[in-house]
Amino acid sequence: MKRIPLSLLTSALLCHSAMAADSITKAITSGTTSANLNLRYETVKQNNSVKDASALTLRTRIGYTTGTYKNFSAMLEMEDSRIIGGQDEYTVGPTGFNPGTYSVIGDPEHTEVDQAFIKYSADGITTKLGRQVLTYDAHRFIGHVGWRQDRQTFDAFKFDYAVSKNLNMSYSYLYKRNRIFAEAADIDSKDSLLNVSYNTSLGKLVAYGYLLEKDNNTDNALDTYGMSFNGKVDGVNKIKYKVEYATQSSKNGATDYDANYLALEGSVVVSGITMKLGYESLGSDKGAYGFSTPLATLHKFNGFADQFLTTPTVGLVDTYVTIATKLAVGKVVLTYHDFSADESSATVDDLGSEIDFVYSKKLNKNYVVGVKYAAFSAGDTAAGKVDTDKLWLWGTLKF
Repeated sequence: MKRIPLSLLTSALLCHSAMAADSITKAITSGTTSANLNLRYETVKQNNSVKDASALTLRTRIGYTTGTYKNFSAMLEMEDSRIIGGQDEYTVGPTGFNPGTYSVIGDPEHTEVDQAFIKYSADGITTKLGRQVLTYDAHRFIGHVGWRQDRQTFDAFKFDYAVSKNLNMSYSYLYKRNRIFAEAADIDSKDSLLNVSYNTSLGKLVAYGYLLEKDNNTDNALDTYGMSFNGKVDGVNKIKYKVEYATQSSKNGATDYDANYLALEGSVVVSGITMKLGYESLGSDKGAYGFSTPLATLHKFNGFADQFLTTPTVGLVDTYVTIATKLAVGKVVLTYHDFSADESSATVDDLGSEIDFVYSKKLNKNYVVGVKYAAFSAGDTAAGKVDTDKLWLWGTLKF
């Protein structure tokens, strides 16, 4: 057998190493940058003893995503939020900012790593490891709370597999919940999320199991299993519909609760106007526990006034109607909510009502401006809610 000279072998190895190094360097330097700036003014007025709140904050988010090397890439994103013009008359309870003085506006000043992950993608498989934005379906159970200046992210491992054109499977393991209050309320966790979706000729069927557990050396668990179906009928009037059901068990030490979730929604488009009617029930376990969705984008559901970020122990039934259309090259959305208890009693039944209004306008591909208003009217005084008005004005620049 003819021997390969050691010098030639060494040269080949060095050449290969140099080429690999060049490829890695190229992947790192050929990436893309992104930026998102959100300037927002927010006011809160409540019929209680604390002072009215106002805040003017600017959130800046800057990110860099590398190119790909052997199907691997990486992403790093920083996030910062600052109070502008001394408009700081608001309370952020978890961070200890102006405690008990003003109504709450959940936008603390902060600077932190928003995302930092390694990604692999090939042959229908996509994995991410590290801090990342992670959402499922319509954010009802797992979301990023993107409305707040410090959005929610997770330290997690996520595995997605596109089995076929119509069938997708996803599993995520979350080991830290990075919540919206800087680092003041982050939670170590051992959460397992499973989501399977299948596109049929009639619509999208989803089955999920979200098994949440705080990693705090206590016996706790919040397990939710459910299914949803979203369909549409194309024709003269575009019709969409949704049905979702879930069951939940909650364990905290020796205490166990069970509750159910049901959502029904239908919409139709007539002459450019979308009309939607919905019913959502977050059930109760005999008035002692309300169905919980702690990782959801809660601002998106049950009213923009955020009066039901935690489900009351009597549960919550939200019957709502929405009208949306385009106006003055922008989008207008008007919603009315009627809230009631799932497990009513002699003192708690009517949980109030709310009117929400949003107008947003996209100036071009980079700029969006908007105004939002929420007016919540309290129901039974035993429910512990008060009349609340909130107003937002904002402008977003992204590129």
